[in-house]
Amino acid sequence: MIRPKSLQQRLLIFMIFPVALLLIGMGIVGYVYAKNRMLDQWEEAAILKLQRAAHQVDMRLSRTKEWIKVFHKTGQAKNSGLIHEWIVEQLKKLEDVAHVNLTWEHLEKHNMMHIKAGHKMDQSSHQKTMADEKGMIRFHGSMISEITPPHYDALVQNETISLVSNLQDEDGVTIGRLEVSLYFKYLIKNIVESGWWQSHKAFLVDNTGKILVSTISEERLKLADNNNPLEQRTLYGIMAMSYGTFIGTGTFPSEVSGFYKLQQAPWNLVMIAPGKSILTSLFQFRMYYFVVGLVFILLILLLIRFVTGRTVNSIKEISDAADRIAKGEFNQTLLVKTEDEVGELTRSFNSMMQQLDERIRLKEAMDLAMEVQQNLFPQQSLQVLELDISGKSIYCDATGGDYIDFIQFSELGQGKIGIVVGDVVGHGIAAALLMTTARALLRCRLTQPGSLSQMMNDVNRLLCFDTSESGSFVTMFFVLFDPSNKCFQWVRAGHDPAILYDTSKDSFEDLDGKGTALGVDEKLYFQEYTYEEWNEDQIILIGTDGIWETSNLAGEMFGKKRVKEILQNHSESSAQEIIDAITDELATFRQEASQDDDITLAVIKFLR
Repeated sequence: MIRPKSLQQRLLIFMIFPVALLLIGMGIVGYVYAKNRMLDQWEEAAILKLQRAAHQVDMRLSRTKEWIKVFHKTGQAKNSGLIHEWIVEQLKKLEDVAHVNLTWEHLEKHNMMHIKAGHKMDQSSHQKTMADEKGMIRFHGSMISEITPPHYDALVQNETISLVSNLQDEDGVTIGRLEVSLYFKYLIKNIVESGWWQSHKAFLVDNTGKILVSTISEERLKLADNNNPLEQRTLYGIMAMSYGTFIGTGTFPSEVSGFYKLQQAPWNLVMIAPGKSILTSLFQFRMYYFVVGLVFILLILLLIRFVTGRTVNSIKEISDAADRIAKGEFNQTLLVKTEDEVGELTRSFNSMMQQLDERIRLKEAMDLAMEVQQNLFPQQSLQVLELDISGKSIYCDATGGDYIDFIQFSELGQGKIGIVVGDVVGHGIAAALLMTTARALLRCRLTQPGSLSQMMNDVNRLLCFDTSESGSFVTMFFVLFDPSNKCFQWVRAGHDPAILYDTSKDSFEDLDGKGTALGVDEKLYFQEYTYEEWNEDQIILIGTDGIWETSNLAGEMFGKKRVKEILQNHSESSAQEIIDAITDELATFRQEASQDDDITLAVIKFLR
């Protein structure tokens, strides 16, 4: 599957595709609706045409039938013979009447039938009957018993149909027959001369489907004898309904049909029209619709090409500028050409480029600051005078406020080693600057004579000059080891107490003491403490609160208990190995949670 690569290609596809679908959908819906409407209109028009044609035939038949009805009604009238003769003459004068036959059966035979039936005739009745034989026969009329199909009449040398009416006496015995022959062509003259009869396939059929007349050239005897499904449905409709229409199968029906039943004769007018002729205008509209749709799509393509061309070029310029930025080139500003979203994007890009340049410069400065700060810390473990000392600091940002230092100044005394762990409030650049200041002040003061408490007092007074406005402060734990005398001194300036673990007794002791954080109050005085019974079975851990306050995803803190358990389990390990065990356990405990504070710790133990 080929996927569009450029923005212009995507716009073309994502706009043309729904537009094309919309046009196609509207075309299909419109076509179906128009087709149904046109077929409905044809059905209505076809029924009206058939009804009008049938009415014309019915009118011509009804005129003859009315005279026949008058003939029937006068069957019992006086001088009926004269009246009948006059009616027959009037029938003969009708232009659609070919000839009229009025026949009577033999009266003697008729009388004998009455005698056999038990009727007695007196003299007056016999005289009356003889009078009727001279033209005054009385009868009971009946309805027209038969309308014959069209047949060739040798008498008139033309096709005729006959309206046959039987004349009966009072006992229901047929005594005569009235037959009126009509010109068939005259009856259907208006039909065959109409436009729809000439332009469509049309039939005049009886109620059984027998074809009386049609417009087709082939010889057909009955409707649907060619197994045409539409003609079969029409024939079924003729047998069940007075009129109706039928649509051929398929989306584009090849034929449609309609029929209408005559009232005065057992005949039906049938019209069958090709579907194409009915839907010709619709087919033309469909062609015009697709042509207009294609033109419309081409116009959209040109419009997209014109409108998106400038947009794509502007975005291409931004893309090229982004490539140059990736290579470190920040000295070009893009020209804002428009006031639309692309222009806004260009302005935002220029602003982003300037800020990115500043951020990169800041990042470089931060990296340099981090490198400088890391160089201020001990770079490796210290093993001196039977002591194993190791420390580590993990910042949550590029720079941090935790402080660790191993100090071996001659001013401290022969063989003495100072270990300092500090924690500046907060983290980041500000904390790093304050930590650097505290380190510098502490190191400078350690080169001067004085006790640990005096040194811490001086550092606090000097640091307060810098923190009085900011409100920042530093906690610190300073321990000075004297390995030769197996003792150490410490000063606690608001920092968490160091942990002393005695492996021989499996006991823990906190190296606490009074003391407030540095930089809070310049008048504070710090107190130093001494531990005299330091031995090889003891391990000292100094850390910042970032260790035991580390939280996992559930919000649970690491705590000092876990730190003590690690000391117990790794008491035989080196100082560096103990630190690694603690930091590894911290990482496992924290999992995916973020590190929110700096982590610093130092471990001091005797070599074994």
